[in-house]
Formats: sequence, C-alpha cells, structure tokens
Amino acid sequence: MRESILYQKLENKKVKCLTCNHYCLLSPKQRGICGVRENKKGKLVALNYPYLIAEEIDPIEKKPFYHFMPGTFSLSIATAGCNFHCLWCQNWTISQLPKEGKNKNYWLKMSFKKTPKQIIREAKKFNTPSISYTYTEPTIFLELAIETMKLAHKEKIKNNWVSNGYFSQETFKLIRDYLDAINIDFKFIDEKKYLKYCGAKLEPILKNMKQIKKAGIHLELTTLVISSLNDSLRDLRKMARFIKKELGADTPWHLSRFFPAYKMKNAEITPLNKLNRAYLIAKKEGLKNVYVGNV
Repeated sequence: MRESILYQKLENKKVKCLTCNHYCLLSPKQRGICGVRENKKGKLVALNYPYLIAEEIDPIEKKPFYHFMPGTFSLSIATAGCNFHCLWCQNWTISQLPKEGKNKNYWLKMSFKKTPKQIIREAKKFNTPSISYTYTEPTIFLELAIETMKLAHKEKIKNNWVSNGYFSQETFKLIRDYLDAINIDFKFIDEKKYLKYCGAKLEPILKNMKQIKKAGIHLELTTLVISSLNDSLRDLRKMARFIKKELGADTPWHLSRFFPAYKMKNAEITPLNKLNRAYLIAKKEGLKNVYVGNV
C-alpha cells in the first residue's frame, strides 16, 4: 500500500479524500466508494499500490481511440476497484471486486505486483508507443498511474486514460502535464440517471470534458447506447449539441452497442437500428467524427 497523494486530515483522525469528485469523508478503518482507499489511523492509504489486476497489449482502437496514434498498440494496465457502480459494467469482475462479497481483500489474491519502472520496461520491451490506463477508472489508482506517467513522459511514451471523467480538480492539476489522450465515457446527459445508475453527478464530468479540451489534451468520447436508458431522441440530440458547442464538432464520439452484463443480464441487446439512428442524429447535429462500435 501507499499513502494517498491527495487527501486532507481532519479532526478525530477522520480524512477527506481529494482524488475524485465523491470527496469521501472517512473515519478510521472506513473505505471510500472505490473500495481501495482506506483510512488507517488517520492516514489515507491506497491499498492497490502497486498491484495490477490486468495487463494486456491492445490495439489503440480498442480503447477506443480512432484519432490518436491509429494503427499502433498500447500497453494496457488496471488495478481493482472503481468509483462508480454502473449496473451494466463489462469489467465488473475487476472494477467491483473490492466491493463484492464478504472478503473485501480477495482482489489482492488475484492481483500481481508491478512497479512503475517495471511497467515502463515492459512498454519498451514490447515497443508499445503508449501506455493506456484502462479497464477500470484510472483515478482510483492515481498513485501508480502518476508515477508511471512521469517515467513514460521522460521516455517519450504517450499516456492515455480511459475514464468515467469523475476525477477531481486536484487530480486534473496533477495529471495535466503528463496526459496525452483521454477517452471519457459520456453515459448520460441527465443528472438523475447518473445518480441512479452510476452513483455520480453529471456536472463535474461535463466540466472535466471542457477542461481537457481547453488544456489541449486529445479527447474522444464513448457512449454505451442502452435501450430505454439513454437512447431517446431528446437525450441523443442534447448530448450531440453539448459536444458540438462545448467541445467542438471534430471531437470523436463512439456510439457503442450494449450487451447484457453484471446486474443487467436480462436487458435488451441494443438493436442495430437504434445505433444507426443515434449515428444519424449526431451527424445531423453537425458532428464530424461519429463511429458505431461493438457490432
């Protein structure tokens, strides 16, 4: 484990985590929403440092990035845990593992130690020009990520995040100079739905998208199109209009097909005609780079 980089000490050994927009207030022995940060006697520690639970070499398009280093491969890494609890999570066996079941430390048995220097060595060994912090939310393994990102920066290896966009302002300031590209999941344009299905608020995500764009970091967006949740004409138009107005018509938007998973195993696979309709709406609203994926 490693002491968290971003937190505030409070009275009675309580702490406030500053890593993401949940800003969890934790008493001793209490863990944050992510399941991998714990208050140990008045000190906030990241339990997942330096333990990876997944490491693969993927085509950059799988992230998905279509307008950033196309045709290359990326060393992809993740730890267990997540600050969201999306009911349809495709990677729930690693993202929700620290929060599922009675043994909250079981995920450690499925993890393996990998230091930032070792990660960089592997990227160089396999000649991957980038490292992707992916599969689950990179914010929750910030300590491992930022150390790796700094080393990668020195070695001229690019850093890519695949994120839910719920990182805090404190985290953004920390990663800004080392982050080359980010794909943010744009799940809803509705505050109530974000709260109900993800346990998060909409506004911080919209703010982070705009900050990323303003900072000159390459930005792509992904929306998992789920029947009856975010596929209405109203919602799709509203999302497309936000992207065009606030992020620019050139911003790539990936419309991905939903397949039943986790706690939505009985839900409908997204019909192709709904994906095509979403694509046409986005194009009609003036977006230039729209892609249908997972089909």
